Amino acid sequence: MPVDQSLVGREFPPTSQREVTREHVDAFASALGAGPDGTVPPTYPIVLAFDAMNAFLAAEQIDLFRIIHGEQRFAYERPVRVGDRLTATLTVASLRQIGGADIIGTSSLIHDADGSLVCTAKATLVHTGGAS
Repeated sequence: MPVDQSLVGREFPPTSQREVTREHVDAFASALGAGPDGTVPPTYPIVLAFDAMNAFLAAEQIDLFRIIHGEQRFAYERPVRVGDRLTATLTVASLRQIGGADIIGTSSLIHDADGSLVCTAKATLVHTGGAS
């Protein structure tokens, strides 16, 4: 079943606040094949964006196994730092159907505990159809 067009523009509730810890950053860097170097990898915000995406999929009863991750981009206002407490708020930016698949554009605004925008994570998700 196709995803409903009425989702375009809909903002979902922010994720729970997540503290950026040295241990988590080092584990993330290790998973990328990089050693700990004291910086937060530029792709680290995917952790929060993925939490927001999972909440969106659960709210809309869309199975994760029917999603192909098509694209990911990050636009920074400032670097993520150890000690940051971050949340992500996902908005469905676009939706189109092509060849029986839903192409869902999302934008997740990642804010710090003070409410300042740290990063915007944009993703393209391909929903392969079937029962959602």
